[in-house]
Amino acid sequence: MTTLTAATRTKVLQRQGAAVALILMVTVSWLVFPRFGSLDNLRDLALQGSFLAVIALGMTFVIITGGIDLSVGSLYALGGVLAAWGSQYGFLAALTLPLAVCGAIGLINGLLIARTNMAPFIVTLASLLFARGLLLAITDEGATTYQIAPDSAFVELGRGTVFGFGYPIFIAAALCALGGVVLNRTNFGQNVFATGGAEQSAVLMGVPVARTKIGVYTASGTLAGLAGALTAAYLQSGVTVIGVGTELDAISVVVIGGTLLTGGMGTVLGTVIGVGLIKVIQNVINQIGTLDSNYQSVVSGVFLLIVVVLQRMLRR
Repeated sequence: MTTLTAATRTKVLQRQGAAVALILMVTVSWLVFPRFGSLDNLRDLALQGSFLAVIALGMTFVIITGGIDLSVGSLYALGGVLAAWGSQYGFLAALTLPLAVCGAIGLINGLLIARTNMAPFIVTLASLLFARGLLLAITDEGATTYQIAPDSAFVELGRGTVFGFGYPIFIAAALCALGGVVLNRTNFGQNVFATGGAEQSAVLMGVPVARTKIGVYTASGTLAGLAGALTAAYLQSGVTVIGVGTELDAISVVVIGGTLLTGGMGTVLGTVIGVGLIKVIQNVINQIGTLDSNYQSVVSGVFLLIVVVLQRMLRR
């Protein structure tokens, strides 16, 4: 009975540890900082988290397969610039251009990783540099900032609200809900788990491992481009300096949410909780006011290290 109880506790910690930490953080912050619980602050927190959640959704699938995608930060910035440039040709061009280009780069990542057995770290690092270089070429080394006309219909996608909450929040929520269904209720989702759990065994079982890898990297690139487009619509411009380190933020929230870096285990809900936890920590640092914003990276890094260590201990 004791062994069973210990195993049950371990399972709960593995699956719900981030949720418990988020609830504690929100409760303490609500009590200590009066502005934290204000509706305006909660709206802003949810909006800022929505952009990261879209990117982290794609990263969740990639990491569950045992891979990694370092290109999403550059694709995020590239998607924003392409959306701003395309907005002069209408809403459809502004939305489809970043999805098509960033999705194509993700597809190339998947093909190289799946068909040539190249390391995901190397392939996506090369894509990171390529996407950032393409962005600089489009913007004349960052000297040109493409603006989106205030009366453009595309701006509404980033600045429109429902009950005071921005459209990006609902878009991110819908995508995460869809991602959760795909991961847990479809054959593709089961293939994702099988690929990350034991790739050689999956191949012997007839799982289309190569096709699965191509699919998750294509989705990751497309979602990063979409997040960039939403950000551009919100900021009304294609900002060239965003996205630096975003890939590390995405990896952090996925791991904090309980997805194993070794693959084979993870949930979309856990990733959403990870996004909430990181954003709450960053918001609290801003609420304190006396701490430099650089502490956000320090705290995030320390927190990620603690989570990874705990994951290894729990897995044993």
